[in-house]
Amino acid sequence: MHTMNGGWLVAAIGLLALAPTGAAQAQSAQDTTFFVTSVGSGKGADLGGLEGADRHCQSLAEAAGIRGKIWRAYLSTQGSGGGTAVNAKDRIGRGPWQNAKGVVIAKDVADLHGASNNLTKQTALTEKGDPVKGRGDQPNEHDMLTGSQPDGTAFAGNQDMTCGNWTKSGAEGTAMLGHHDRTGLDESPPAKSWNSSHASRGGCSQDALKSTGGAGLFYCFAAN
Repeated sequence: MHTMNGGWLVAAIGLLALAPTGAAQAQSAQDTTFFVTSVGSGKGADLGGLEGADRHCQSLAEAAGIRGKIWRAYLSTQGSGGGTAVNAKDRIGRGPWQNAKGVVIAKDVADLHGASNNLTKQTALTEKGDPVKGRGDQPNEHDMLTGSQPDGTAFAGNQDMTCGNWTKSGAEGTAMLGHHDRTGLDESPPAKSWNSSHASRGGCSQDALKSTGGAGLFYCFAAN
């Protein structure tokens, strides 16, 4: 009897040792509050406006099993067409935000737009927890749609920096892009900027975005 109880105890301890690992992984995935879209809209920078971009974030998150969150795309829009400008930084909640592996990207909006944020190629993962190809990979897909200035605000003036507020997919228009891998052609601050590196060239089509190292991907943040 003593031997049987001892064997049972060893087995029970073994099961308990295994349980926390699975639970921690499940909780980490559910606690995801930031990701890079694993796919774009397929129509270049035409995301269906902010509403369509938010919906894309929501559907990708739910497909990955991340429930109960309100997702917002990190995108600014401009007011030059008569509408009201929207700042990306004002759409994404208060933070903190963490990726699918449980790594914190930033503790709040100020931290996200400061020098100490933790958004890098290693941490800017998709909703599935996968890395996104960057400079040096084939193909390079480090250009993220943002339409934003370094401080997360919209561009003033009439120059289109949001591909018609995320409705254009042709040869006209421009979008400001950021580098999720914080790497560019040189060591300048724009080249290393996650949200305001350079403008797209050749329009807003999928091919135009590909030509500079992009795939029409963008950042999603849980706002609640």
